[in-house]
Amino acid sequence: MSAVPTAPAPGPGPATERPVDAGPRFGYGTNGFANHRLDDALAVLADLGYQGVALTLDHDHLDPFAPGLPHRVAALRRRLDALGLGVMIETGARYLLDPWHKHAPTLLHDDPTRRVEFLRRAVRIGADLGAEAVSFWAGVRPEAVAPRAAWDRLVAGCATVVDAADRAGVLLGFEPEPGMLVEDIAGWRRLRAALDAAPCFGITLDIGHCRCLEPQPVDRCVRDVAEHLVNVQIDDMRRGVHEHLEFGEGEIDFPPVLRALTDAGYRGLVAVELPRHSHAAPAVAARSLEFLRAAAARARTLPAEADPPGPSPAVPTPAGPVAAVPSSAPTDVSSTGTAPVRM
Repeated sequence: MSAVPTAPAPGPGPATERPVDAGPRFGYGTNGFANHRLDDALAVLADLGYQGVALTLDHDHLDPFAPGLPHRVAALRRRLDALGLGVMIETGARYLLDPWHKHAPTLLHDDPTRRVEFLRRAVRIGADLGAEAVSFWAGVRPEAVAPRAAWDRLVAGCATVVDAADRAGVLLGFEPEPGMLVEDIAGWRRLRAALDAAPCFGITLDIGHCRCLEPQPVDRCVRDVAEHLVNVQIDDMRRGVHEHLEFGEGEIDFPPVLRALTDAGYRGLVAVELPRHSHAAPAVAARSLEFLRAAAARARTLPAEADPPGPSPAVPTPAGPVAAVPSSAPTDVSSTGTAPVRM
């Protein structure tokens, strides 16, 4: 059974010259720069010292349905090369496909045509940009769709995307997302098996999600999927609450997590995922990189764990369903420049 490479080819620029043990390559999600022009966001991130971006295809950032796409993609690739930034393609835009319904349609809806076409287009864009992978998720099961029907639709839709990725030579990172049909690593494993362990079908691991709902400690989650990692998102989070937090506001101990990524030989991007922080994007991005660099320095002092002796203790499972911060949560900016995150 073929495993997905854990070390996607680094993007252009200085990252390609880094030694294998140089530590994580930190990136930042453009969904956290929603109030910036894409070119300005890239410049800010490069100036801060980030080595890549997780690019969410959206109406304001490389709209995949606007005219002149080939020209815009070619121009973006030149810009990324000039800035020395690697790139991941993210497909979680909220209202790109339906102006009324968040994330609709998904692969689980009665007519997933727009979602399938979007994902296939994302794969082509990823190939043209030289992206390290294209990331996507299952979606929330519509109430009118039975669980078995939703699962069958997901498998069929993913198979179509896998076929497109195979032909384009692009890796896929499927993200388990709390509250969606596939919300944890176990669900991803089941889906991968249903796709005959397609070599291009890897995992996007959100470190915060691991703390939110996985039964194992966060660093153990990394080690458990090490051979299939193609994309890592990083943020802080609390147990049982799906709320993306700035580093230090949640419960995650990050040095062991970064140590696990190094031990896994993962060389892809580790991209900050704070989609509700665009109001203070430059300051949040600066704080985030400072925190991650300090955590990476501490991680280098920890012992390597190449072959763990056995299963680690399970983390208590949250009682009841994972909570999401309601949309009515207050958004007043505090004196520190941050605002409560809403789901």
